[in-house]
Amino acid sequence: MAKKEHDNLSEALLDQKLVTEKDMKAAKGIQAKEGGALGRILVKNGMLSEKDLIAVMSTTFSIPAINLSRYKIEKELSSIVPEKVARQYQAVPICKLGTTLVVAMSDPLNVLAVDDLKMLTKFNIEPVLATEDDIEHTIDRLFVSNRLTLSDVMGEQEDNDLEIVNVKEEFDISDAALEGETPAIVKMVNLVLFEALRKRASDIHIEPEENDLRVRYRIDGSLHDALKIPKKNQNAVLARLKIMSGMDITESRIPQDGRFKIRTQSKEVDFRVSALPTSFGSKIVLRALDRSSLSVGLDKLGFSELSLKRFKDAVARPFGMILVTGPTGSGKSTTLYSVLNKLNTPDRNIITIEDPVEYQVEGITQIQANSDIGLTFASGLRSLLRQSPDIIMIGEIRDSETADIAIKASLTGQLVLSTLHTNDAATAISRLEDMGVEPFLIASSVILVAAQRLCRVVCPSCKGKGECKKCLSTGYYGRRAVLEVLTVDDKIREMIIDRASTDDIKKYAVTHGMKTLREDAMDKYKHGITTMEEVTRVTSEE
Repeated sequence: MAKKEHDNLSEALLDQKLVTEKDMKAAKGIQAKEGGALGRILVKNGMLSEKDLIAVMSTTFSIPAINLSRYKIEKELSSIVPEKVARQYQAVPICKLGTTLVVAMSDPLNVLAVDDLKMLTKFNIEPVLATEDDIEHTIDRLFVSNRLTLSDVMGEQEDNDLEIVNVKEEFDISDAALEGETPAIVKMVNLVLFEALRKRASDIHIEPEENDLRVRYRIDGSLHDALKIPKKNQNAVLARLKIMSGMDITESRIPQDGRFKIRTQSKEVDFRVSALPTSFGSKIVLRALDRSSLSVGLDKLGFSELSLKRFKDAVARPFGMILVTGPTGSGKSTTLYSVLNKLNTPDRNIITIEDPVEYQVEGITQIQANSDIGLTFASGLRSLLRQSPDIIMIGEIRDSETADIAIKASLTGQLVLSTLHTNDAATAISRLEDMGVEPFLIASSVILVAAQRLCRVVCPSCKGKGECKKCLSTGYYGRRAVLEVLTVDDKIREMIIDRASTDDIKKYAVTHGMKTLREDAMDKYKHGITTMEEVTRVTSEE
Protein backbone atom coordinates (compact mmCIF):
# COMPACT_ATOMS: atom_id res chain seq x y z
CA MET A 1 0.00 0.00 0.00
CA ALA A 2 1.36 3.41 -0.94
CA LYS A 3 2.01 5.84 1.93
CA LYS A 4 -0.66 8.28 0.73
CA GLU A 5 -3.30 5.53 0.63
CA HIS A 6 -2.08 4.28 4.02
CA ASP A 7 -2.54 7.78 5.51
CA ASN A 8 -5.94 8.27 3.85
CA LEU A 9 -7.26 5.04 5.33
CA SER A 10 -5.90 5.92 8.78
CA GLU A 11 -7.49 9.35 8.67
CA ALA A 12 -10.83 8.02 7.45
CA LEU A 13 -11.02 5.40 10.17
CA LEU A 14 -10.07 7.90 12.88
CA ASP A 15 -12.41 10.60 11.55
CA GLN A 16 -15.35 8.19 11.64
CA LYS A 17 -14.29 7.04 15.13
CA LEU A 18 -14.18 3.42 14.01
CA VAL A 19 -10.70 3.01 15.50
CA THR A 20 -9.13 4.66 18.55
CA GLU A 21 -5.81 6.48 18.40
CA LYS A 22 -4.34 3.83 20.69
CA ASP A 23 -5.44 0.94 18.48
CA MET A 24 -4.20 2.70 15.36
CA LYS A 25 -0.79 3.24 16.91
CA ALA A 26 -0.63 -0.41 17.97
CA ALA A 27 -1.63 -1.60 14.49
CA LYS A 28 1.02 0.58 12.85
CA GLY A 29 3.58 -0.84 15.26
CA ILE A 30 2.63 -4.38 14.19
CA GLN A 31 2.79 -3.33 10.54
CA ALA A 32 6.29 -1.89 11.00
CA LYS A 33 7.52 -5.17 12.51
CA GLU A 34 5.64 -7.77 10.49
CA GLY A 35 4.44 -5.97 7.36
CA GLY A 36 0.98 -6.46 5.89
CA ALA A 37 -1.99 -4.25 5.11
CA LEU A 38 -3.02 -1.88 7.88
CA GLY A 39 -6.76 -2.61 7.52
CA ARG A 40 -6.19 -6.37 7.71
CA ILE A 41 -4.07 -5.94 10.85
CA LEU A 42 -6.86 -3.95 12.51
CA VAL A 43 -9.43 -6.62 11.63
CA LYS A 44 -7.19 -9.54 12.59
CA ASN A 45 -6.52 -8.06 16.02
CA GLY A 46 -10.17 -7.30 16.73
CA MET A 47 -9.73 -3.51 16.55
CA LEU A 48 -12.12 -3.10 13.59
CA SER A 49 -14.92 -5.13 12.00
CA GLU A 50 -14.39 -6.32 8.43
CA LYS A 51 -17.76 -4.84 7.46
CA ASP A 52 -16.62 -1.36 8.59
CA LEU A 53 -13.25 -1.78 6.84
CA ILE A 54 -14.94 -2.67 3.54
CA ALA A 55 -17.33 0.29 3.81
CA VAL A 56 -14.57 2.82 4.57
CA MET A 57 -12.21 1.54 1.88
CA SER A 58 -15.01 1.60 -0.71
CA THR A 59 -15.96 5.19 0.14
CA THR A 60 -12.43 6.54 0.61
CA PHE A 61 -10.91 5.05 -2.54
CA SER A 62 -14.02 4.81 -4.74
CA ILE A 63 -13.67 1.04 -5.12
CA PRO A 64 -16.96 -0.86 -5.50
CA ALA A 65 -17.75 -3.38 -2.75
CA ILE A 66 -19.57 -6.55 -3.80
CA ASN A 67 -21.20 -9.60 -2.23
CA LEU A 68 -19.53 -12.54 -3.96
CA SER A 69 -22.23 -15.00 -2.92
CA ARG A 70 -24.55 -13.33 -5.44
CA TYR A 71 -22.15 -13.82 -8.36
CA LYS A 72 -22.13 -16.84 -10.64
CA ILE A 73 -18.52 -17.07 -11.82
CA GLU A 74 -17.72 -18.88 -15.05
CA LYS A 75 -15.53 -21.96 -14.60
CA GLU A 76 -13.16 -20.86 -17.39
CA LEU A 77 -11.90 -18.04 -15.15
CA SER A 78 -10.08 -20.62 -13.00
CA SER A 79 -7.60 -21.07 -15.87
CA ILE A 80 -6.70 -17.36 -15.89
CA VAL A 81 -5.55 -17.03 -12.28
CA PRO A 82 -4.09 -20.24 -10.75
CA GLU A 83 -5.46 -21.34 -7.39
CA LYS A 84 -2.13 -20.79 -5.60
CA VAL A 85 -1.96 -17.17 -6.83
CA ALA A 86 -5.60 -16.57 -5.97
CA ARG A 87 -5.01 -17.72 -2.39
CA GLN A 88 -1.69 -15.88 -2.09
CA TYR A 89 -3.21 -12.52 -3.04
CA GLN A 90 -6.76 -13.19 -1.76
CA ALA A 91 -7.96 -12.34 -5.26
CA VAL A 92 -10.49 -14.09 -7.46
CA PRO A 93 -11.48 -13.16 -11.05
CA ILE A 94 -15.22 -12.62 -11.43
CA CYS A 95 -15.62 -11.56 -15.06
CA LYS A 96 -13.88 -10.42 -18.27
CA LEU A 97 -14.78 -7.18 -19.98
CA GLY A 98 -12.80 -6.99 -23.23
CA THR A 99 -9.16 -6.53 -22.21
CA THR A 100 -10.11 -5.91 -18.57
CA LEU A 101 -10.35 -8.56 -15.88
CA VAL A 102 -12.51 -7.67 -12.88
CA VAL A 103 -10.93 -9.17 -9.76
CA ALA A 104 -12.45 -9.31 -6.28
CA MET A 105 -9.75 -8.62 -3.68
CA SER A 106 -9.69 -8.29 0.08
CA ASP A 107 -6.92 -5.68 -0.29
CA PRO A 108 -7.23 -3.89 -3.65
CA LEU A 109 -4.72 -1.27 -2.43
CA ASN A 110 -1.93 -3.86 -2.73
CA VAL A 111 -0.39 -2.44 -5.90
CA LEU A 112 2.23 -5.20 -6.07
CA ALA A 113 -0.51 -7.83 -6.19
CA VAL A 114 -2.39 -5.89 -8.88
CA ASP A 115 0.80 -5.52 -10.95
CA ASP A 116 1.61 -9.24 -10.61
CA LEU A 117 -1.91 -10.18 -11.67
CA LYS A 118 -1.65 -7.87 -14.68
CA MET A 119 1.66 -9.41 -15.74
CA LEU A 120 0.41 -12.96 -15.17
CA THR A 121 -2.98 -12.65 -16.89
CA LYS A 122 -2.06 -10.14 -19.63
CA PHE A 123 -5.30 -8.27 -18.74
CA ASN A 124 -5.83 -4.83 -17.29
CA ILE A 125 -6.95 -5.40 -13.69
CA GLU A 126 -10.06 -3.69 -12.30
CA PRO A 127 -10.20 -4.50 -8.54
CA VAL A 128 -13.37 -4.61 -6.49
CA LEU A 129 -13.73 -5.15 -2.74
CA ALA A 130 -14.90 -8.36 -1.05
CA THR A 131 -14.44 -9.97 2.35
CA GLU A 132 -11.73 -12.56 2.95
CA ASP A 133 -14.30 -15.24 3.85
CA ASP A 134 -16.27 -14.62 0.65
CA ILE A 135 -13.10 -14.81 -1.41
CA GLU A 136 -11.96 -18.05 0.26
CA HIS A 137 -15.36 -19.67 -0.29
CA THR A 138 -15.41 -18.54 -3.92
CA ILE A 139 -11.91 -19.92 -4.55
CA ASP A 140 -13.02 -23.22 -3.02
CA ARG A 141 -16.04 -23.33 -5.35
CA LEU A 142 -14.09 -22.26 -8.42
CA PHE A 143 -11.35 -24.86 -8.07
CA VAL A 144 -13.42 -27.67 -6.55
CA SER A 145 -13.43 -29.81 -9.73
CA ASN A 146 -9.79 -30.73 -9.17
CA ARG A 147 -10.66 -32.52 -5.93
CA LEU A 148 -12.07 -35.93 -5.20
CA THR A 149 -14.81 -36.98 -2.84
CA LEU A 150 -14.41 -40.09 -0.72
CA SER A 151 -17.07 -41.82 -2.80
CA ASP A 152 -15.06 -41.01 -5.95
CA VAL A 153 -12.03 -42.79 -4.53
CA MET A 154 -13.90 -45.72 -3.02
CA GLY A 155 -15.90 -46.18 -6.22
CA GLU A 156 -12.89 -46.33 -8.54
CA GLN A 157 -11.14 -49.50 -9.65
CA GLU A 158 -12.14 -52.60 -7.74
CA ASP A 159 -8.81 -54.18 -8.67
CA ASN A 160 -5.99 -51.66 -9.09
CA ASP A 161 -3.12 -54.17 -8.98
CA LEU A 162 -1.53 -52.45 -5.99
CA GLU A 163 0.42 -54.66 -3.58
CA ILE A 164 1.83 -53.61 -0.21
CA VAL A 165 5.22 -55.34 -0.19
CA ASN A 166 6.61 -55.03 3.30
CA VAL A 167 3.81 -54.42 5.81
CA LYS A 168 4.91 -55.19 9.39
CA GLU A 169 2.12 -56.65 11.50
CA GLU A 170 3.94 -57.43 14.78
CA PHE A 171 2.16 -54.97 17.09
CA ASP A 172 -0.18 -54.90 20.04
CA ILE A 173 -3.40 -54.47 18.09
CA SER A 174 -5.94 -52.03 19.51
CA ASP A 175 -9.53 -51.63 18.36
CA ALA A 176 -8.33 -48.99 15.87
CA ALA A 177 -5.76 -51.42 14.50
CA LEU A 178 -8.38 -54.14 14.12
CA GLU A 179 -10.66 -51.73 12.31
CA GLY A 180 -7.68 -50.63 10.22
CA GLU A 181 -7.42 -54.18 8.87
CA THR A 182 -11.06 -54.32 7.73
CA PRO A 183 -11.49 -54.57 3.93
CA ALA A 184 -13.14 -51.14 3.67
CA ILE A 185 -10.29 -49.33 5.46
CA VAL A 186 -7.59 -51.30 3.62
CA LYS A 187 -9.25 -50.47 0.32
CA MET A 188 -9.62 -46.81 1.29
CA VAL A 189 -5.92 -46.45 2.14
CA ASN A 190 -4.79 -48.40 -0.92
CA LEU A 191 -6.88 -46.26 -3.22
CA VAL A 192 -5.57 -43.04 -1.65
CA LEU A 193 -2.05 -44.32 -2.45
CA PHE A 194 -3.04 -45.48 -5.92
CA GLU A 195 -4.69 -42.15 -6.75
CA ALA A 196 -1.59 -40.30 -5.54
CA LEU A 197 0.64 -42.32 -7.88
CA ARG A 198 -1.79 -41.88 -10.76
CA LYS A 199 -1.66 -38.11 -10.29
CA ARG A 200 2.17 -38.13 -9.95
CA ALA A 201 2.07 -36.84 -6.35
CA SER A 202 5.44 -36.55 -4.63
CA ASP A 203 3.86 -36.27 -1.16
CA ILE A 204 0.60 -37.28 0.50
CA HIS A 205 -0.55 -35.23 3.49
CA ILE A 206 -3.04 -36.95 5.83
CA GLU A 207 -4.17 -34.19 8.20
CA PRO A 208 -6.61 -34.61 11.12
CA GLU A 209 -8.94 -31.65 11.50
CA GLU A 210 -11.72 -30.97 13.97
CA ASN A 211 -14.50 -32.51 11.87
CA ASP A 212 -12.77 -34.75 9.33
CA LEU A 213 -9.50 -36.16 7.99
CA ARG A 214 -8.10 -34.05 5.16
CA VAL A 215 -6.04 -35.59 2.34
CA ARG A 216 -3.84 -33.44 0.11
CA TYR A 217 -1.43 -34.34 -2.70
CA ARG A 218 1.69 -32.39 -3.61
CA ILE A 219 1.86 -32.40 -7.41
CA ASP A 220 4.64 -30.61 -9.29
CA GLY A 221 5.58 -28.85 -6.07
CA SER A 222 2.11 -27.51 -5.21
CA LEU A 223 -0.38 -28.90 -2.68
CA HIS A 224 -3.90 -29.75 -3.86
CA ASP A 225 -6.89 -30.83 -1.81
CA ALA A 226 -7.76 -34.42 -2.74
CA LEU A 227 -10.57 -35.58 -0.45
CA LYS A 228 -12.08 -35.55 3.04
CA ILE A 229 -12.40 -38.76 5.07
CA PRO A 230 -15.11 -38.90 7.77
CA LYS A 231 -13.83 -38.28 11.28
CA LYS A 232 -15.22 -41.66 12.44
CA ASN A 233 -12.68 -43.42 10.16
CA GLN A 234 -9.69 -41.32 11.28
CA ASN A 235 -8.22 -43.66 13.91
CA ALA A 236 -8.54 -46.70 11.67
CA VAL A 237 -6.92 -44.98 8.67
CA LEU A 238 -4.03 -43.63 10.77
CA ALA A 239 -3.55 -47.03 12.43
CA ARG A 240 -3.44 -48.72 9.02
CA LEU A 241 -0.76 -46.31 7.79
CA LYS A 242 1.29 -46.75 10.97
CA ILE A 243 1.11 -50.54 10.72
CA MET A 244 2.22 -50.40 7.09
CA SER A 245 5.13 -48.11 8.02
CA GLY A 246 6.37 -50.20 10.93
CA MET A 247 5.45 -47.60 13.56
CA ASP A 248 4.19 -48.17 17.08
CA ILE A 249 0.43 -47.63 16.86
CA THR A 250 0.13 -47.41 20.63
CA GLU A 251 2.32 -44.27 20.68
CA SER A 252 0.69 -41.00 19.65
CA ARG A 253 2.56 -38.50 21.84
CA ILE A 254 5.89 -38.33 20.00
CA PRO A 255 6.92 -38.03 16.34
CA GLN A 256 7.69 -41.28 14.51
CA ASP A 257 9.30 -42.23 11.21
CA GLY A 258 8.83 -45.29 9.06
CA ARG A 259 8.74 -46.53 5.51
CA PHE A 260 7.13 -49.14 3.31
CA LYS A 261 7.16 -50.20 -0.31
CA ILE A 262 4.35 -50.83 -2.77
CA ARG A 263 4.32 -52.52 -6.14
CA THR A 264 1.87 -51.54 -8.86
CA GLN A 265 1.91 -52.11 -12.59
CA SER A 266 5.37 -53.66 -12.36
CA LYS A 267 6.76 -50.53 -10.67
CA GLU A 268 8.07 -50.34 -7.12
CA VAL A 269 7.72 -47.13 -5.12
CA ASP A 270 9.18 -46.55 -1.66
CA PHE A 271 7.23 -44.38 0.76
CA ARG A 272 9.05 -42.54 3.54
CA VAL A 273 6.54 -41.81 6.28
CA SER A 274 6.52 -39.24 9.08
CA ALA A 275 3.93 -39.02 11.86
CA LEU A 276 3.60 -35.86 13.96
CA PRO A 277 1.27 -35.39 16.96
CA THR A 278 -1.26 -32.54 16.52
CA SER A 279 -4.27 -31.24 18.41
CA PHE A 280 -6.68 -33.50 16.50
CA GLY A 281 -4.52 -36.62 16.06
CA SER A 282 -1.36 -37.72 14.26
CA LYS A 283 -0.63 -35.91 11.01
CA ILE A 284 1.02 -38.29 8.57
CA VAL A 285 3.06 -37.23 5.54
CA LEU A 286 4.17 -39.82 3.00
CA ARG A 287 6.99 -39.00 0.57
CA ALA A 288 6.84 -41.10 -2.61
CA LEU A 289 10.31 -42.14 -3.75
CA ASP A 290 10.11 -43.54 -7.26
CA ARG A 291 13.33 -45.40 -8.02
CA SER A 292 12.76 -45.10 -11.76
CA SER A 293 13.56 -41.38 -11.47
CA LEU A 294 17.15 -42.27 -10.58
CA SER A 295 17.75 -43.81 -13.99
CA VAL A 296 16.69 -40.65 -15.82
CA GLY A 297 20.26 -39.31 -15.90
CA LEU A 298 21.59 -35.78 -15.84
CA ASP A 299 20.71 -35.28 -19.51
CA LYS A 300 16.98 -35.53 -18.76
CA LEU A 301 16.82 -33.20 -15.76
CA GLY A 302 16.47 -30.11 -17.92
CA PHE A 303 19.99 -28.67 -17.57
CA SER A 304 21.08 -26.18 -20.21
CA GLU A 305 23.83 -27.38 -22.56
CA LEU A 306 26.60 -25.36 -20.87
CA SER A 307 25.44 -26.25 -17.32
CA LEU A 308 25.29 -29.94 -18.26
CA LYS A 309 28.81 -29.87 -19.71
CA ARG A 310 30.23 -28.18 -16.61
CA PHE A 311 28.47 -30.67 -14.35
CA LYS A 312 29.72 -33.66 -16.32
CA ASP A 313 33.28 -32.30 -16.34
CA ALA A 314 33.19 -31.93 -12.55
CA VAL A 315 31.73 -35.40 -12.00
CA ALA A 316 34.51 -36.89 -14.13
CA ARG A 317 37.14 -35.53 -11.72
CA PRO A 318 38.70 -38.19 -9.43
CA PHE A 319 38.51 -36.04 -6.29
CA GLY A 320 37.22 -32.71 -5.02
CA MET A 321 33.90 -31.41 -3.73
CA ILE A 322 30.67 -30.78 -5.64
CA LEU A 323 27.94 -28.85 -3.83
CA VAL A 324 24.28 -28.49 -4.81
CA THR A 325 22.45 -25.68 -3.03
CA GLY A 326 18.86 -24.60 -2.71
CA PRO A 327 15.83 -24.74 -0.42
CA THR A 328 13.97 -27.89 0.59
CA GLY A 329 12.11 -29.36 -2.36
CA SER A 330 14.37 -27.88 -5.05
CA GLY A 331 15.50 -31.25 -6.43
CA LYS A 332 18.95 -31.39 -4.85
CA SER A 333 18.64 -35.05 -3.82
CA THR A 334 17.41 -36.14 -7.25
CA THR A 335 20.38 -34.43 -8.90
CA LEU A 336 22.90 -36.02 -6.53
CA TYR A 337 21.32 -39.46 -6.81
CA SER A 338 21.39 -39.13 -10.61
CA VAL A 339 25.13 -38.43 -10.34
CA LEU A 340 25.62 -41.41 -8.01
CA ASN A 341 23.65 -43.66 -10.35
CA LYS A 342 25.97 -42.67 -13.19
CA LEU A 343 29.06 -43.32 -11.05
CA ASN A 344 27.74 -46.56 -9.52
CA THR A 345 30.03 -49.17 -11.11
CA PRO A 346 31.55 -52.34 -9.60
CA ASP A 347 35.03 -50.81 -9.44
CA ARG A 348 33.95 -47.94 -7.14
CA ASN A 349 33.23 -47.95 -3.42
CA ILE A 350 30.41 -45.45 -2.90
CA ILE A 351 29.19 -44.63 0.61
CA THR A 352 26.50 -42.15 1.64
CA ILE A 353 25.47 -40.75 5.00
CA GLU A 354 21.99 -39.24 4.98
CA ASP A 355 19.21 -38.09 7.27
CA PRO A 356 17.01 -39.73 6.19
CA VAL A 357 18.11 -42.16 3.47
CA GLU A 358 15.99 -41.00 0.53
CA TYR A 359 16.42 -43.82 -1.99
CA GLN A 360 17.80 -47.27 -1.30
CA VAL A 361 20.18 -48.02 -4.18
CA GLU A 362 21.71 -51.40 -4.90
CA GLY A 363 25.52 -51.32 -5.01
CA ILE A 364 25.83 -48.28 -2.73
CA THR A 365 26.52 -48.44 1.02
CA GLN A 366 24.05 -46.10 2.73
CA ILE A 367 24.20 -44.96 6.36
CA GLN A 368 21.26 -43.45 8.24
CA ALA A 369 22.41 -40.64 10.54
CA ASN A 370 20.90 -40.84 14.02
CA SER A 371 21.91 -38.16 16.51
CA ASP A 372 20.00 -39.96 19.31
CA ILE A 373 22.67 -42.68 19.36
CA GLY A 374 25.56 -40.36 18.55
CA LEU A 375 25.70 -41.19 14.83
CA THR A 376 25.91 -37.64 13.49
CA PHE A 377 27.05 -36.59 10.04
CA ALA A 378 30.48 -35.80 11.47
CA SER A 379 30.97 -39.04 13.43
CA GLY A 380 29.55 -41.17 10.62
CA LEU A 381 31.75 -39.43 8.07
CA ARG A 382 34.81 -39.99 10.23
CA SER A 383 34.00 -43.70 10.43
CA LEU A 384 33.16 -44.26 6.79
CA LEU A 385 36.48 -42.74 5.73
CA ARG A 386 38.11 -45.84 7.26
CA GLN A 387 36.19 -47.93 4.70
CA SER A 388 38.35 -46.63 1.82
CA PRO A 389 35.56 -44.99 -0.20
CA ASP A 390 36.07 -43.60 -3.69
CA ILE A 391 32.95 -41.44 -3.64
CA ILE A 392 31.11 -40.01 -0.63
CA MET A 393 27.71 -38.35 -0.53
CA ILE A 394 26.76 -36.35 2.57
CA GLY A 395 23.07 -35.53 2.83
CA GLU A 396 23.79 -32.01 4.06
CA ILE A 397 26.70 -30.05 5.48
CA ARG A 398 25.15 -28.54 8.62
CA ASP A 399 28.05 -27.70 10.93
CA SER A 400 31.74 -26.81 11.02
CA GLU A 401 32.91 -30.30 12.02
CA THR A 402 31.15 -31.97 9.09
CA ALA A 403 32.40 -29.26 6.73
CA ASP A 404 35.99 -29.67 7.92
CA ILE A 405 36.01 -33.47 7.55
CA ALA A 406 34.30 -33.32 4.15
CA ILE A 407 36.75 -30.73 2.83
CA LYS A 408 39.75 -32.74 3.99
CA ALA A 409 38.32 -35.96 2.52
CA SER A 410 37.99 -34.23 -0.86
CA LEU A 411 41.66 -33.21 -0.65
CA THR A 412 42.87 -36.74 0.07
CA GLY A 413 41.50 -38.59 -2.94
CA GLN A 414 37.70 -38.79 -2.57
CA LEU A 415 35.00 -37.22 -4.71
CA VAL A 416 32.61 -35.66 -2.20
CA LEU A 417 29.02 -34.70 -3.05
CA SER A 418 26.83 -32.73 -0.66
CA THR A 419 24.19 -30.03 -0.27
CA LEU A 420 23.93 -26.66 1.43
CA HIS A 421 20.98 -24.36 2.05
CA THR A 422 21.93 -21.17 0.21
CA ASN A 423 20.00 -19.07 -2.30
CA ASP A 424 22.66 -18.99 -5.00
CA ALA A 425 25.90 -20.70 -5.95
CA ALA A 426 28.41 -18.04 -4.90
CA THR A 427 26.93 -17.78 -1.39
CA ALA A 428 27.99 -21.38 -0.71
CA ILE A 429 31.59 -20.12 -0.48
CA SER A 430 30.77 -17.62 2.26
CA ARG A 431 28.60 -20.22 4.04
CA LEU A 432 31.60 -22.54 4.33
CA GLU A 433 33.71 -19.63 5.59
CA ASP A 434 31.01 -18.88 8.19
CA MET A 435 31.36 -22.49 9.34
CA GLY A 436 35.02 -21.82 10.07
CA VAL A 437 36.60 -23.47 7.01
CA GLU A 438 39.78 -21.68 5.96
CA PRO A 439 39.55 -20.00 2.52
CA PHE A 440 42.64 -21.82 1.20
CA LEU A 441 40.96 -25.19 1.98
CA ILE A 442 37.77 -24.14 0.19
CA ALA A 443 39.78 -22.95 -2.82
CA SER A 444 41.70 -26.22 -2.97
CA SER A 445 38.72 -28.56 -2.60
CA VAL A 446 35.53 -27.15 -4.12
CA ILE A 447 35.39 -27.73 -7.88
CA LEU A 448 31.76 -26.84 -8.62
CA VAL A 449 28.73 -25.31 -6.91
CA ALA A 450 25.28 -25.58 -8.46
CA ALA A 451 22.26 -23.65 -7.17
CA GLN A 452 19.04 -25.38 -8.16
CA ARG A 453 15.30 -24.81 -8.32
CA LEU A 454 12.43 -26.67 -9.96
CA CYS A 455 10.03 -24.90 -12.31
CA ARG A 456 6.77 -26.38 -13.51
CA VAL A 457 6.49 -27.26 -17.20
CA VAL A 458 3.65 -26.05 -19.42
CA CYS A 459 1.18 -28.89 -19.98
CA PRO A 460 1.67 -30.18 -23.55
CA SER A 461 -1.98 -31.22 -23.85
CA CYS A 462 -3.65 -27.89 -23.07
CA LYS A 463 -0.63 -25.62 -23.72
CA GLY A 464 -0.85 -24.11 -20.26
CA LYS A 465 -4.52 -23.14 -20.47
CA GLY A 466 -5.52 -25.39 -17.57
CA GLU A 467 -8.28 -27.07 -19.56
CA CYS A 468 -7.45 -30.77 -19.35
CA LYS A 469 -7.72 -33.64 -16.88
CA LYS A 470 -4.12 -34.67 -17.44
CA CYS A 471 -2.78 -31.59 -15.64
CA LEU A 472 -5.72 -31.33 -13.18
CA SER A 473 -6.61 -28.00 -14.82
CA THR A 474 -3.41 -26.39 -13.48
CA GLY A 475 -1.83 -25.81 -16.90
CA TYR A 476 1.37 -27.57 -15.78
CA TYR A 477 2.62 -31.13 -16.15
CA GLY A 478 5.98 -32.12 -14.68
CA ARG A 479 8.98 -30.04 -13.60
CA ARG A 480 12.41 -29.14 -14.93
CA ALA A 481 15.56 -28.10 -13.12
CA VAL A 482 16.63 -24.46 -13.21
CA LEU A 483 20.34 -24.27 -12.56
CA GLU A 484 23.12 -21.81 -11.80
CA VAL A 485 26.48 -23.58 -12.15
CA LEU A 486 29.63 -21.97 -10.78
CA THR A 487 32.86 -23.69 -11.81
CA VAL A 488 35.75 -22.87 -9.50
CA ASP A 489 38.59 -21.88 -11.83
CA ASP A 490 42.03 -20.44 -10.98
CA LYS A 491 40.73 -16.87 -10.78
CA ILE A 492 37.89 -17.78 -8.41
CA ARG A 493 40.38 -19.72 -6.27
CA GLU A 494 42.45 -16.53 -5.96
CA MET A 495 39.31 -14.55 -5.10
CA ILE A 496 38.35 -17.06 -2.39
CA ILE A 497 41.83 -16.93 -0.83
CA ASP A 498 41.70 -13.12 -0.94
CA ARG A 499 38.27 -13.27 0.75
CA ALA A 500 36.51 -11.53 -2.12
CA SER A 501 32.82 -10.77 -1.54
CA THR A 502 30.06 -13.06 -2.76
CA ASP A 503 28.89 -10.34 -5.18
CA ASP A 504 32.36 -10.01 -6.72
CA ILE A 505 32.67 -13.78 -7.20
CA LYS A 506 29.22 -13.92 -8.79
CA LYS A 507 29.94 -10.97 -11.10
CA TYR A 508 33.15 -12.62 -12.29
CA ALA A 509 31.38 -15.96 -12.87
CA VAL A 510 28.60 -14.28 -14.87
CA THR A 511 31.11 -12.49 -17.12
CA HIS A 512 32.73 -15.89 -17.78
CA GLY A 513 29.64 -17.72 -18.93
CA MET A 514 27.65 -18.60 -15.81
CA LYS A 515 23.91 -18.27 -16.27
CA THR A 516 22.11 -17.05 -13.16
CA LEU A 517 18.97 -18.81 -11.95
CA ARG A 518 16.86 -16.01 -13.42
CA GLU A 519 18.62 -16.22 -16.81
CA ASP A 520 18.25 -20.00 -16.97
CA ALA A 521 14.56 -19.75 -16.04
CA MET A 522 14.01 -17.00 -18.64
CA ASP A 523 15.57 -19.25 -21.31
CA LYS A 524 13.01 -21.91 -20.47
CA TYR A 525 10.24 -19.29 -20.67
CA LYS A 526 11.47 -18.08 -24.10
CA HIS A 527 11.45 -21.67 -25.38
CA GLY A 528 7.87 -22.19 -24.19
CA ILE A 529 8.86 -24.71 -21.51
CA THR A 530 7.51 -22.73 -18.57
CA THR A 531 5.62 -19.52 -17.82
CA MET A 532 6.53 -16.07 -16.54
CA GLU A 533 4.62 -16.87 -13.35
CA GLU A 534 7.02 -19.77 -12.71
CA VAL A 535 10.07 -17.67 -13.57
CA THR A 536 8.99 -15.13 -10.97
CA ARG A 537 8.15 -17.77 -8.39
CA VAL A 538 11.36 -19.81 -8.54
CA THR A 539 13.75 -16.85 -8.85
CA SER A 540 12.07 -14.41 -6.47
CA GLU A 541 15.29 -14.04 -4.43
CA GLU A 542 17.13 -12.45 -7.34
